Amino acid sequence: MPGIDDRLTPCGRLIRQYDSDRYLTALFASPDRREALFALAAFNLEIAKTREVVTEPLLGQIRLQWWRDALDEMFRGEVRRHEVMMPLAKAVERHRLDRRQFERLLVVREFDLEDRPPADFAALEAYAVETSVPLVLLAYAVLATEPSSDGEGFANALGTATALTGIARAVPFHARQRRLYLPADLMAEADVAGADVFALRPHDGLARVVASVCEAAGRHLETARQIAGSLQRSATPLRLQAALTAGHLKVLRRAGYNVFAPAVQRTRPLRIAGLLWRALLGRS
Repeated sequence: MPGIDDRLTPCGRLIRQYDSDRYLTALFASPDRREALFALAAFNLEIAKTREVVTEPLLGQIRLQWWRDALDEMFRGEVRRHEVMMPLAKAVERHRLDRRQFERLLVVREFDLEDRPPADFAALEAYAVETSVPLVLLAYAVLATEPSSDGEGFANALGTATALTGIARAVPFHARQRRLYLPADLMAEADVAGADVFALRPHDGLARVVASVCEAAGRHLETARQIAGSLQRSATPLRLQAALTAGHLKVLRRAGYNVFAPAVQRTRPLRIAGLLWRALLGRS
């Protein structure tokens, strides 16, 4: 009997392995829209990992240019034979997805190649917006069965909350690569140096910086959840994404914002399933 993985498309397998939150929430989309969500998430994953897979900025620029060229061709009706671009082209055509959102996702990834932290919290928040909000807007365009004036506000709030939470949780991952995404001004105020983070050990000042980021994420998430009730039922995957983000923030808070705590980095399938179930019942 074929397993779940055997029935997944290449994009689905990619997201299942590397972006479990979006994979799980996409499963709650109607089958005729699910592959479009997988394709969007796979595109985002491919461009987001650029800094991780290159050894110097020029190579990163070349990689991002490949994706720009592929998008240009796709919007002209010429689709590259690539496991992400082919289903992405189908999603764009069927759901009339906005090219500008793809371009926003590409442009912001140039910042990753600079290997310098955001100067202040405003810069971090701007980065969070550009790396995540366009993706939520595109996902909402796939899921929405009719136009809604609340969609953009929800996408802005959820996307920002999700990105800020992800940045906080990813501090150890980035530190192993000697990269920092926490605001330089908050780091200085908390008397935290890059070397302190790269040591991969708990630090009181670092916990204070992470707490500030998470508190901002929580405010954006609360805005998203206030809007979520007015969204169409077809937007359930995005409401569930909000529930998972709330769960991640709760774990961070319980850990005292120590990003190196095992509980923060551990994936708990049963806990995630419980969060999703509570969200579906309206108890999130």
